[in-house]
Amino acid sequence: MRFIVSTSTLLKQLQAVNGASSSSTVLPILENFLFEIKDGSLTISATDLQTSMTTSLPVESKEDGKVAVPSKILLETLKTLPDQPVAFSVDAQTFAIEISAGDGKYKLSGENGEDFPKIPTVENASSVSMPASVLAEAINKTIFAVSNDDLRPAMTGVFCQLSPQNITFVATDAHKLVRYRRNDTKSDAAASFILPKKALTLLKASLGSDDSAVSLEYNSTSAFFRFGNINLICRLIDERYPDYEAVIPQSNPNKLTLDRSQFLNSLRRVVIFANKTTHQVRLKINGSELNISSEDVDFSNEAHERLGCQYEGEDMEIGFNAKFLIEMLGNLEGDEVTLEMSTPNRAGLLIPQTNNDNENVLMLVMPVMLNNYA
Repeated sequence: MRFIVSTSTLLKQLQAVNGASSSSTVLPILENFLFEIKDGSLTISATDLQTSMTTSLPVESKEDGKVAVPSKILLETLKTLPDQPVAFSVDAQTFAIEISAGDGKYKLSGENGEDFPKIPTVENASSVSMPASVLAEAINKTIFAVSNDDLRPAMTGVFCQLSPQNITFVATDAHKLVRYRRNDTKSDAAASFILPKKALTLLKASLGSDDSAVSLEYNSTSAFFRFGNINLICRLIDERYPDYEAVIPQSNPNKLTLDRSQFLNSLRRVVIFANKTTHQVRLKINGSELNISSEDVDFSNEAHERLGCQYEGEDMEIGFNAKFLIEMLGNLEGDEVTLEMSTPNRAGLLIPQTNNDNENVLMLVMPVMLNNYA
């Protein structure tokens, strides 16, 4: 089997799917790319058995065949080569691979492509289509709030709810929660499933910010994303997602509206002086003035800042983990943000003041108990 392809074209496609491969000691073949040539088209596959990605590109070839190629050595070689045609020759008996590029020849040992795990297909699937920009935005807005706690597997992914009215994405780690809803993307049938974090991270890296369509097919076990020349298939998290709507407080009479970037930068400075374990900051609201303070008693560090704000409600003091607030404000857009609260021991809601009617973003953050320092 022999084929010719440009180094830059091949490298770009390999980098797109490389994240799906796995450094598995149990199944060493997962450290390989599967190269399949059929009718002048090269299909490249990578998998860790939970998530698989494939892409295809045209090559010059007169014969069909398949071989498993070690991913690390191939990527490192291509990264150092200039953009030029490169020829691959594969011995059909031993699966030895010879790469010729310019004046260089490189030999490496491949494996039988038949031993590579079969890339699954989605059967009896329902489907929905959405613009790549919508899916990319949904992932960006939610993925940071996903839990890393393997004891609560449902929270280690993003919950996706499809309905004829809208599409909703939810992520939570029990300290913070994000609900991202799009009214301009709908599904004919109602459905819900949990997408794993790794698959979403790979999608985030591959999706364009344009309006090209992404086809999402799903059944009870897997989801299949198709866009451009890339296919990604992942196993869904087979768990029941917590009732997130029940956690969102409905009545929040205290509304604090302020400049998002000012608030963010103030928190970034004040948290430097906070306790390194709790990252606790205190928000004290009097009329149209917000006082942000923190202290670390062990090191006699403290910080106080004052910000102008618009406020409706009773004066109050509430404590938050500043790291969570900083993360959430950094993932929001718009010049202004509203923090809606009811009491100092109930969750606060961060809502951006944007003009996009099709997009609804709500972020919830749990308060922390205040130590009563002055």
